[in-house]
Formats: sequence, structure tokens, C-alpha cells
Amino acid sequence: MATALALRSLYRARPSLRCPPVELPWAPRRGHRLSPADDELYQRTHISLLQREAAQAMYIDSYNSRGFMINGNRVLGPCALLPHSVVQWNVGSHQDITEESFSLFWMLEPRIEIVVVGTGDRTERLQPQVLQAMRQRGIAVEVQDTPNACATFNFLCHEGRITGAALIPPPGGTSLKPLGQAAQ
Repeated sequence: MATALALRSLYRARPSLRCPPVELPWAPRRGHRLSPADDELYQRTHISLLQREAAQAMYIDSYNSRGFMINGNRVLGPCALLPHSVVQWNVGSHQDITEESFSLFWMLEPRIEIVVVGTGDRTERLQPQVLQAMRQRGIAVEVQDTPNACATFNFLCHEGRITGAALIPPPGGTSLKPLGQAAQ
């Protein structure tokens, strides 16, 4: 106890290490390289936006048991997302997914790198011949439950990858919150 009191009194007796403010003999000009002292003189930061995100990029805003909200547009039922468009996808469940239902993805130019498949509320296995057909055409397939497939698709699009998605709405009341609601 006595040691703690002695150390505390030594700490309080220590001189202050604050430095007096530095006055510059010259006024900084914007045309030269700023030093750390110059930077303290400017209290504002100005940011120039060089390029906005591409307006044609596809993003899944939300989903529910009836469909999806994609770039602010409501899509009912299963859908296929292509780099610049959305189409209805004529499947009822993961068992209806065939090589023919995926043919849409390998006919496009530029070629799609990866197709994210959302199979509903849980990850289901696709038929091996369907996956083999996609692999032979040089397209990777990622099979996930629909909530994770939506997030993966958004992430890949944000990276600038040429991505497609084949999504089946999950049954039940699950929903991805739109960005505006998530911030509140």
C-alpha cells in the first residue's frame, strides 16, 4: 500500500510533457508539399469524387418469400440476375434446376465468371451433371441458401466481377434489410 502511494505521488510530481504551440515563420501555400505542422493549420478536408459507382451494377436490396427487390425494382418469384438485367427463372425448387435452365448463363458475352445459386432457406445439392456442364463451359457455380447467395452476389458485383445469380425465394418471413433501414 505504501509503495502504491509513493508511486502515485511520483507520477503526479512529474513535469508536464506538453509542447508549446509552434509558430511558423511563413504562411503555407497550397502549391507546395505540406508538412505535418502545415496540416494542423487546415481544419477542413476536401474530397473530390473521381468516379461514381456504375448505375448499371445489379444489387439485391432485399428479399422475402414472394421475391426480391433488385435495384429498387420488385421481382416476384425465382429470378436469374445477369450483369445488366433481371429475368424470371422458370424453376419451382432446386429439383427443377437442369442444364437447360442454366443455358442462359453460358450464352452471354462477355462470359460470366461465376453463377451464385440460391436454393431457398437451406443449401441443397444440385444434380452432378448440371454442375459438370457448367464447369465444362468455364463457369464456376456457388450453391448456397438464398440469404447467403444474395450477400455473395452483392459482394462479387461490388468487386466488379462478371457475376450471374439464379435465386429461388426462401419460404417464410426472412428478409434482408435495405441499407436505409439498417442504418436506423
